[in-house]
Amino acid sequence: MNMLLRHVRYLKAVADFGSFTRAAQALHVSQPALSQQIKELEERLGAQLLDRSGRQIRPTDLGSVYLERVRRALSELDEGARAIRDVEDLSTGSLRLGITPSVAAYLIGPLSQRFRASYPNIKFSIRVSAQEEEIHPALLDDELDLGIGFGDLPSEDIEITPLHVERMALIVNAKRWPVRKTVLSAAEVANIPLALLDASFSTRRMVDRYFRKEGLRPRIAAEANSNLTLFELIRQTDLATILPENVGGSGLSAVKIKPAFEPRRAALLRRRNAYCSAAARAFIVMTQQIVATFANR
Repeated sequence: MNMLLRHVRYLKAVADFGSFTRAAQALHVSQPALSQQIKELEERLGAQLLDRSGRQIRPTDLGSVYLERVRRALSELDEGARAIRDVEDLSTGSLRLGITPSVAAYLIGPLSQRFRASYPNIKFSIRVSAQEEEIHPALLDDELDLGIGFGDLPSEDIEITPLHVERMALIVNAKRWPVRKTVLSAAEVANIPLALLDASFSTRRMVDRYFRKEGLRPRIAAEANSNLTLFELIRQTDLATILPENVGGSGLSAVKIKPAFEPRRAALLRRRNAYCSAAARAFIVMTQQIVATFANR
């Protein structure tokens, strides 16, 4: 069994890298030994699994079918190993989270602060993805334990747990903005020089749809590919941006826009029927507790 497991892990590495040389380097084995292991697997199965004729090594049709099941089996084995290592008292463990930028801007701070304070020995890794489309495959490939997005992409393989309604607002420099202006019309906002996320972000596409629907062309003075950059632009210049109202703070204020943007419901995402570690269960409960406070603001 151990020999076969090594063989299939070697096969997967060669297929992933498309090269015996790079796979051997990653696996810390010699290239001849790796080639011999793959040849033994092919002889055992009675099928050619890799096409070695081109510059890049590719799976044959039979190899692709076999690798599909290999990846699934290895994922289950890795998940089983994590289950064994999972300690129910949360004295150790790990949590891999994928999150969209707009939610991360206001949620990841309080979440990570409380989670670290409660479970300091849990290794917490965060992957910020510009689009929810990037989180789904990572969950399905067991690269992430949980995701936080909007649940806009229904999938039979992804379990969606609604969290809270996210409302968009004009985010401004609190010192530069007149206090009396707490609500603006869409036309007024369109006339303000804006710094927005670029078109690779779902939030930007939502903003563009809003102004098209209102028949307006906003004054876009700057674009950025991170919220942190937008915040610095707002603090240092006369620009404003459009993001969820919850990001206000640290010198920023949120101004309501009428008519309001169509609300989005932030949601927890996880692979359906996947193993849920003690760390993931604790994180889910903590997330729900924190977002419950948003309704009272």
